Amino acid sequence: MATQPEQLRERTKQFAIRIVRLFRGLPKTDEARIMGKQLLRAGTSVAANYRALCRARSRAEFISKIGVVVEEADETVFWLEMLVETGVLPGPRMEQVLAEANELLAILAASQRTARAGGRQLN
Repeated sequence: MATQPEQLRERTKQFAIRIVRLFRGLPKTDEARIMGKQLLRAGTSVAANYRALCRARSRAEFISKIGVVVEEADETVFWLEMLVETGVLPGPRMEQVLAEANELLAILAASQRTARAGGRQLN
């Protein structure tokens, strides 16, 4: 059975793949392209930075790296919301990916709070 960090590493990777696929399907308009590139950068960064976080050599490094992951996850939620709220993508199409983004953000932010408080963390 996979450990929690291994499960989250795979989950963030699958999320990044969904973001790439979503990006590919965006309309070919200027606003979709600009917001889409921001989403692509932030959404894939969650997985890449979480992977780096799993290799943290100290508690301080873990706390620093998880801060970056939480920021990128929050930014991903922002760009997904912008795509919906500006009408670039329909809300119903985005429900699942937005729900996953919010779940990942909640999990990662909770781990950040735990690490800052000196308790157990994900890795």
